[in-house]
Amino acid sequence: MPTLFDPVQLGAISAANRILMSPLTRARADREGVPQAFVADYYSQRAGAGLIIAEATGISRQGLGWPNAPGIWSDAQVEAWKRITAAVHDAGGKIISQLWHMGRLVHPSVSGMESVSSSAIQAPHYAHTYEGKKDYVVPRVLTKDEIAGIVSDYAAAARNAIRAGFDGVQLHGANGYLIDQFLRDNSNTRDDEYGGSPENRTRFLNEVLDAVIAEVGADRTAIRFSPNGDTQGTDDSDPVTLFDLVARQLAGRGLAFVELREQRPDGTFGKSDVPLVSPSFRALYDGPLVLNNDITPAMGAAFVESGKADAIAFGRPFIANPDLPLRIKDGHSLATEDFKLWYTNGTEGYTDYPTWEQAQAAA
Repeated sequence: MPTLFDPVQLGAISAANRILMSPLTRARADREGVPQAFVADYYSQRAGAGLIIAEATGISRQGLGWPNAPGIWSDAQVEAWKRITAAVHDAGGKIISQLWHMGRLVHPSVSGMESVSSSAIQAPHYAHTYEGKKDYVVPRVLTKDEIAGIVSDYAAAARNAIRAGFDGVQLHGANGYLIDQFLRDNSNTRDDEYGGSPENRTRFLNEVLDAVIAEVGADRTAIRFSPNGDTQGTDDSDPVTLFDLVARQLAGRGLAFVELREQRPDGTFGKSDVPLVSPSFRALYDGPLVLNNDITPAMGAAFVESGKADAIAFGRPFIANPDLPLRIKDGHSLATEDFKLWYTNGTEGYTDYPTWEQAQAAA
């Protein structure tokens, strides 16, 4: 059976190992969504991952609601990403862009535009804004024409990602963002062809997939879901039925991979007692499957060796361990990141974490 350190083919992308870097919002762009120059250092330092899934990146001004997060709708953004992808490729790595529309989790004070969603249901908790935490607003319901426009935005963003040098794209269909808001029955109460039955609630997802595949090819298109339990107020009353349907719809389409970010009862970044969906998804979906969230290196090795997953995406461990695959392979201890520096928009706590060899040389 394969190990974490064996190569894996993810559609058109040949990954040197099965330790993927999960997308991590780090807020190092300017207010126009243009990544700063030092972002190239951050990603190239982590090029030892089999594949880097770059941070969630806005497909449009309307869809980007996180302060200082990057976008990929403008020429200036594309030019900035070109430097980043070139740096990763020069370091021997592979990188794809995660395409993001936040839907009702966009606060108007950040985007300068109305918040929109599948239904007029306010998200719980608080939005991060330039002025601090604020209540989410009740989103405006998207019309059918507007839905078609957003599908076109996804296609344009995918086209821009390839123009920027990315090896492919991943649709962000998880974590309570727009695709997830259409999928789940507690956030989608529409009575048209985009709501009601699971088949209708998956319509937007499949329209986006079709449009993106037409631009970049199925073998350079991936998608992420968070199928079990509540995530940022988005949940479903019958996740097994919903995601079994999704797995059947995606089977045979030749996608690069599907990533499942599943919560566990003892989770450190979201908890849920809802059973894992990945076993049934694995049985129904015939493409590469990547698992994520609170997976230790030992757990990840067991998942890959048993065939439960083809690769494992690690997120937070990559922040303080730019050489994470080597540390895991050699059995070295892992450094811990400083949470206070996750979103500070500078190089501290971003590009200044040493590799194992650098740390030992400085000791």
